[in-house]
Amino acid sequence: MPVANAVKDALGSQSMIRKMFEEGTLLKKEHGADKVFDFSLGNPDLDPPPAFFETLSKLSNDRTKGVHGYMPNGGFPEVREILASRVQKDQGVKIDGSHIIMSVGAAGGLNVVFKSILNEGDEVIVSKPYFMEYRPYTKNHGGNIVEVNSLPDFNLDINAIKARLSHKTAAVLINSPHNPTGKIYPRETINSLAAILKEHGQKSGRLPYLVCDEPYRELAYDGIEVPPILSAYSEAIVVYSYSKSLSLPGERIGFIAVGPDINDKKNLLDAFTYATRILGYVNAPAFMQRIVGELISGYGEVKVDLEVYKGRRDAFCKILDEAGIMYNKPEGAFYLFCQAPKGDDLAWVEHLKKYLILAVPGSGFGMPGYFRLAYCVDEKIIQSSRDSFLQAVKSF
Repeated sequence: MPVANAVKDALGSQSMIRKMFEEGTLLKKEHGADKVFDFSLGNPDLDPPPAFFETLSKLSNDRTKGVHGYMPNGGFPEVREILASRVQKDQGVKIDGSHIIMSVGAAGGLNVVFKSILNEGDEVIVSKPYFMEYRPYTKNHGGNIVEVNSLPDFNLDINAIKARLSHKTAAVLINSPHNPTGKIYPRETINSLAAILKEHGQKSGRLPYLVCDEPYRELAYDGIEVPPILSAYSEAIVVYSYSKSLSLPGERIGFIAVGPDINDKKNLLDAFTYATRILGYVNAPAFMQRIVGELISGYGEVKVDLEVYKGRRDAFCKILDEAGIMYNKPEGAFYLFCQAPKGDDLAWVEHLKKYLILAVPGSGFGMPGYFRLAYCVDEKIIQSSRDSFLQAVKSF
């Protein structure tokens, strides 16, 4: 029997990030890993903080009967209460553990949200460029992505979003700090977005959700604020992951949070819990739930060393400046989104491979003419890539 048509079509346009990563694996085999400058995949290379390993060791010795068994599909109640106290601080709202649903990372969380809120043909508005997996996440549950342009500095274009709101709009999906640009949407932008969504809801009778994907919340540089979402708009949903802040991408642990005033709150949270179960996750990983709960209750604020990423950003910017490559300086996350020389991102990324540099074309993020560099790699690799970048620009 053939593969399902929808999956077959998706395989033909599968993630450019993964494609470049796989090509990098082949180049490393051919030339040696130390000779290849792989900036394709946003895979954190920093070790988790020491407190993680201390907690891991402590909890791994727990022999309490049933400690690795099932719990409520929404997660351990005691962990959800602990996380609610943390979300209160970040988001400026008063909530308890019932407002938190543990998720299998942010990807799992977004799929749970879309399963819960989308009807067939509903639309989710995203601002270009955007993380390419948002499209299949939405399509998984009968929805369609609606793309709008961003402003030249990659801030949200509120008027462009307003123009695309319709009776089909179920949600606006944002990501801040942003992948692939590193942009942090300022408080005034979030407030303006909330205002147009409220206005649209009053006119249309359908109040869209504002879904914020926040795996990079702690990765903000130079004292720039990542503004709260839940206190800015009643119909907001925050999806969070510990993949970046604790360098745990493979452990797949995160959560979904809603504010106290969201409409039909009980039914929405029940839907998240139900979706978690029937999508096959059943529950977020039990051991990791207990670890993040213990970290927050026992250590308070725990995260990777942000100064390491900041140093890499600055080192990379210096090389790009020397090479004459234009970019907007990232305010957070660990990506640089740069203008491709001559505006041809596909040809440029292909050209970079001749110099053993791996980048991702902006076309994969819905924005041709740009390319993305992930600087979650050792700074020695960034510094060693200087001559290759200079030669690549000169010969293009």
